[in-house]
Amino acid sequence: MQEWWMSLDVFMKSLWIIALFSSLVFIVQTVLTFAGADSDVNTDLDFGGDTPADGFQLAQYFTFRNFINFFLGFSWSAIAFSHSIQNTWLLLAVAVLTGLILVSAVMYLFKWLSGMEQTGNISIRDATGCTGIVYLTIPEGRTGEGKVQIAVQGAIREYNAVTDGEKLANGAPIRMKKVLTDTLLLIEKQY
Repeated sequence: MQEWWMSLDVFMKSLWIIALFSSLVFIVQTVLTFAGADSDVNTDLDFGGDTPADGFQLAQYFTFRNFINFFLGFSWSAIAFSHSIQNTWLLLAVAVLTGLILVSAVMYLFKWLSGMEQTGNISIRDATGCTGIVYLTIPEGRTGEGKVQIAVQGAIREYNAVTDGEKLANGAPIRMKKVLTDTLLLIEKQY
């Protein structure tokens, strides 16, 4: 083992050190991720300029996890191709490309997985067109608020409500017509 290490040039020793260190950190990150701990340290880099919140933000790519993934792909691919690619610059180009591909693949995987996440919350906007009953009497013509119980996505939810029509007594069947605010619905009697 010692003879093998001594036979390596500085470039290959550097690649092996990077590969072993990034592999160790990657394993720790993976264990912490599956254990439920947040092992990603994001940097708050300011690259100047105003970027819209939903637009392209360069800082989202500069995370500790992405750096580790890049060096993992870079170092191991350089080691793997070192016997078949003798030109150092070509070897570095292939290694950089492999590192970037690995980072892109991992980012896509995490984005795909986070898209499958569900909060279990039901938005008031999901109630449009749903039916239910009056829970607390609703005065006529938007002169006051009452309460309704509406079935939204298979769950019964209670909302504040007003109506444009006649007074609606407790137990009256209703249909949700429109969302007025984040806490108030416009309903109508269901016939």
